[in-house]
Amino acid sequence: MKYVKQFGMILLISFIGEILHEVLPLPVPASIYGIVLLFLCLECKVIQVSAVKETSSFLIEIMPIMFIPAAVGLIDSWEIIKTAWVPYLVITAVSTVLVMAVAGRVVQSVMRRSEKKEGRG
Repeated sequence: MKYVKQFGMILLISFIGEILHEVLPLPVPASIYGIVLLFLCLECKVIQVSAVKETSSFLIEIMPIMFIPAAVGLIDSWEIIKTAWVPYLVITAVSTVLVMAVAGRVVQSVMRRSEKKEGRG
């Protein structure tokens, strides 16, 4: 029953994200609203981490499975994609490397700041 409750909390936050997506005139996906709301709720201690930890860990573990429908959609759209598959491939590779580089730099920066704070305290 614990997992149902945790999953329900995550779904409720996701549903609120869907509502915000419909109400606010911003070009932000509902999933981003939901994840930001969940982050804010966790950060402000409205929701305790322990209240969603097990279910969120499970969802992260099965996340690769969630990409299967998108891959099938690409295969289904092959007739449209086949004329421009090289640019798609290049854009995907470049953006992946760029995101990894930026994420790595951000993590390094955060770690340096954290080490400096620990050194001062």
